[in-house]
Amino acid sequence: MLSMSKRISFLRAFVLLVVVALGLYLLLSLVGGIVLMEGAMRMPRRPLTQRNVLEALVAPLAADGVEDVSMTAADGAILRAWYVRPRQANGSTVLLLHGVADNRQGMSGYAPMFLRAGYAVLLPDSREHGESGGAHATYGLIETDDVRRWWMWARGRVVSADSSAKGCTYLLGESMGAAIALEAATAPDVCAVVAEAPFASFREIGYERIAQGLGTSIGVSHATAWPLIDVAFLYARLRYGLHFDEASPEQRLAASHVPALLISGLADDNIPTRHSERIMRLAMGNCELWLVPGAGHTMAASVDPAAFQRRVLGWFASHSGRND
Repeated sequence: MLSMSKRISFLRAFVLLVVVALGLYLLLSLVGGIVLMEGAMRMPRRPLTQRNVLEALVAPLAADGVEDVSMTAADGAILRAWYVRPRQANGSTVLLLHGVADNRQGMSGYAPMFLRAGYAVLLPDSREHGESGGAHATYGLIETDDVRRWWMWARGRVVSADSSAKGCTYLLGESMGAAIALEAATAPDVCAVVAEAPFASFREIGYERIAQGLGTSIGVSHATAWPLIDVAFLYARLRYGLHFDEASPEQRLAASHVPALLISGLADDNIPTRHSERIMRLAMGNCELWLVPGAGHTMAASVDPAAFQRRVLGWFASHSGRND
């Protein structure tokens, strides 16, 4: 058996090891949290290279072709978009909101579907993406007001073309764009939303990304990575005045009565179905969840294009009254 002095030495060494390990973990959390947050807020821009593709897609359907438009955000950032007006307008507009690290051309394939049905289409570059300005991507904190300003701009264009038009504004978003669409669903003239593969909250997608990066379960990520996430959120709050706990589609939709169609691919390993299920459980308004077998991340339209068109157009057509 160990002598008392050896036991004490062993205990001291063990305590020292624990203290050092804890210190290293806290240091890693401090540095890692800052690095993760900066990486999430600043990203390489994907250049626009396919305007001609959109022009070819919409040529038989558009009244005036593809128009380059811009709008000034509340913080002075210049935001840019494409606007397409249909030949036979129904007085309503659909905003197509792209995912993270993408740009407006990633949503251009949806434009013909809406133009055929008479909707004007607005495809904005989210702030800090494509050709839009803005110092940071904020996953809905600032983008929510950007969307509000875009739908006001779009509504003005519809009314200027037809002063008697009483149509709606609709939002269709994918991934980050889906989350932003749900966060912006409190706008009074937004009649309905379609959100494919939204994250439940920015905090929850943070845990998801850590679990994916380390190859662990989401439960392990919650249990071990909370200091990293907390540091990241605290850093954003102190450095930039951004409260990322408020970037929460599940909380925003829970306070909104805007009808939302949630779409999730059952083969989505990027933003798994559990995020849409969480949002659905808290939703207060008229909401549905469409689970698409075999669909990966934002791939519902590729897996079942006929069902996608039928469900999305049907959702918008059945919610044509404004929400107060």
